[in-house]
Amino acid sequence: MKKKLRKFMISLFVMTIVFSLTACNSNNAHSEINGKRTIKIGYLPITHAIPLYIEKELEKGQSQHFNLELVKFGSWPELMDALNTGRIDGASVLVELAMKAKEQGVDLKAVALGHRDGNVVVTSHNIHSVKDLKGKNFAIPHKFSTHNLLLYQMLKQEGFQYKDVNIVELPPAEMPAALSEGRISGYAVAEPFGALSVAMNKGKVLFQSEDLWKHSVCCALVLRSDFIRNERKIAQEFVSEYVKAGKKAELKDEYTYESSSKYMKVNKDVLNLSLKWISFNDLKIDKSAYEQLRQYMIETGLSKNPPSYEEFVDNSLIDKVK
Repeated sequence: MKKKLRKFMISLFVMTIVFSLTACNSNNAHSEINGKRTIKIGYLPITHAIPLYIEKELEKGQSQHFNLELVKFGSWPELMDALNTGRIDGASVLVELAMKAKEQGVDLKAVALGHRDGNVVVTSHNIHSVKDLKGKNFAIPHKFSTHNLLLYQMLKQEGFQYKDVNIVELPPAEMPAALSEGRISGYAVAEPFGALSVAMNKGKVLFQSEDLWKHSVCCALVLRSDFIRNERKIAQEFVSEYVKAGKKAELKDEYTYESSSKYMKVNKDVLNLSLKWISFNDLKIDKSAYEQLRQYMIETGLSKNPPSYEEFVDNSLIDKVK
């Protein structure tokens, strides 16, 4: 009897500690500053997240109902873990990763694009065509990425298959050095890492993303559904400001560079080259483009049943942006 009582008391103690920690984490995730809700949005330091950087700089306490906190991550798995567990409210993320999470039961909604176009296939100077990549190492950031699907399209258009190249996953920041050192012969990745190799004359552009897949969907602004549902007014203001920041980013001026340099380390010439390839206009997610993305994910075996447009995309916020 004493043993049972002891076990019960220990279990009760553990449950109390867990509950306290959970409550603490919840409070941190939904903290307020000066009476305003703090929105936590995850990102990796890449060009594709520039609208977030500019929104943060423009906001600086000026928004009516929220404070924006950008949470930097070192890898996509780390970011997705925080998003899936509710430690952040949303993220600028590879759309395929978010779709996979949705497929696995995490309630997420894509509310806007991160950018349009702007991805490139970069190769060493001795690669002149796709056939020159046969048997060579080619890097992508993650199998659940548009960069992987661009590789698929490139090979498919030239009559090759995945098995004809050695696909390796590398952190984006390592790819330019790997190309320069001859460890890989090419890569596809988020900017500015493609522009970095080109600007340093260590690589060249073999294809622009629009050469392989017009209107490709890459990074998206994704929010947790519970945040949208419980904080509708704040979510609307956040997305409205995000779209305005995208229009500001499209100017690609000194302000864009100054704002971006606070969140990612990039040479001005590299960023300028990167910005030539990318657009931040019209960040609404188009249904036909999304359906093409779904089809490619099924074709490549990345997903048997990726979420439908209606299940995953929520344009109700961006449609109200004037």
